[in-house]
Amino acid sequence: MNAPANLDLESHKATLSRALDLQRAAHLRQGAPTAQGRIEWLDRCIGLLVDHQGEIADALNADFGSRSKDTTGLTDIAASIGPLKHAKENLTKWMRPEKRKTTPAILGLFGAKAEVQYQPKGVVGIISPWNFPINLTFAPLAGVLAAGNRAMIKPSEFTPITSELMKAMFAKAFSEDEIAVITGGPDIGQAFTSLPFDHLIFTGATSVARHVMRAAAENLVPVTLELGGKSPVILSRGADMAVAAGRIMAGKTLNAGQICLAPDYVLAPADQIDSFVAEAKAAVGRSFPTLKDNPDYTAVVAQRHYDRIKGHVDDARAKGATIVEINPAGEDLSQQEHRKIPPTLILNPTDDMTVMQDEIFGPLLPVKTYGKVEEAVDYINSHDRPLGLYWFGTDDAERDMVLNRTTSGGVTINDVIFHVAQEDLPFGGVGPAGMGSYHGRDGFMEFSHKKAVFQQLKKDIGPMLALRPPYGAAIRKYLAGQIKR
Repeated sequence: MNAPANLDLESHKATLSRALDLQRAAHLRQGAPTAQGRIEWLDRCIGLLVDHQGEIADALNADFGSRSKDTTGLTDIAASIGPLKHAKENLTKWMRPEKRKTTPAILGLFGAKAEVQYQPKGVVGIISPWNFPINLTFAPLAGVLAAGNRAMIKPSEFTPITSELMKAMFAKAFSEDEIAVITGGPDIGQAFTSLPFDHLIFTGATSVARHVMRAAAENLVPVTLELGGKSPVILSRGADMAVAAGRIMAGKTLNAGQICLAPDYVLAPADQIDSFVAEAKAAVGRSFPTLKDNPDYTAVVAQRHYDRIKGHVDDARAKGATIVEINPAGEDLSQQEHRKIPPTLILNPTDDMTVMQDEIFGPLLPVKTYGKVEEAVDYINSHDRPLGLYWFGTDDAERDMVLNRTTSGGVTINDVIFHVAQEDLPFGGVGPAGMGSYHGRDGFMEFSHKKAVFQQLKKDIGPMLALRPPYGAAIRKYLAGQIKR
């Protein structure tokens, strides 16, 4: 007989709570780690990635069915080592207390001090997704460890081989009271989100994030939500179409578009649509002369995602969109070992099509047209704020207008996705695309408690005594100076 679901949940929570209690007790017992201790943690993470790079590539290839080992090397291994090294090189500087001015200023003149100290929060929960499971575990971990925290990690059940590999990797290099990896399905995930962490970071779908945030709210756990949405591309009339199309399609085909920052749709001048289509075809042909057995072209991760993406194409075709399938070798992809979908342009989509309603997370690219660039801006502003926004062009005034009139998590000018690779820039969303940000110093700050510390004068001076009863002329003079326009 199966146990009732609520009993299973309580059992999972009890097991996970023991791990959390173990880490919290170690944190309280040992206190904030020194800079050298944090550097050692980061070095261990770098060592895991270097030593297991082959196993990581094999695991992700098995989980996806077909995933380029070079893509994994670029996006999951190298892109994880970079943040860890950046944190390692800078954390000593980040840890320094920050001096602030005293109020009133005269106290500072006599030796009072005000500062902000950056203190580890304690235990941080990390829920990482399936699309870049290594990077989206290790990149936030760089900030978590640099800030001196311990971590519990719940990787995705959609990449089970990679998740189990990570569990084994971390167990080799870290004790359970430093980093613990918990694998399992949605029931484990539900129990994980209900734990009273000191901070919780979730990367994934907006729909799931609502449940995560609701569960975290029960324990007043602060959250960082890295979500997604429909990141638009504006093609200006001054854009170099060959360069723009090449970069857009490179971003769209990387990991077969299974990227939270993938360009989700293009807004192009109506009189340049044919030029964009031609250049997009040429760009894909250069990168992927074949698709079916090409190890550089990634498969869709699971059958349900394959069916969902194909459903978008069928829906758009039925509702009148023009479908341009870019299949350079004309291969028959209906019979294949894996779930590969060719890069597909959907021209003149309408908002009643499902492809324009949900984040695509696949190699489909709707292309809408505009007459004036203000129309493109108005269209973007009539929808949820996106995680990323991309503008291609040469007109500085137009660029500034787009930047000033739109709100997005981040922006890349004359390319796509690349702002996420800048370690000294914060990465995060806004509105339905997320909240909070990390990377570099911003990650250190996100996972640190900013503790205000004021050190008073050792002896009383006249201005201090004047603020206490019995009140007289001195306090009235002080108040007169404060209460005015």
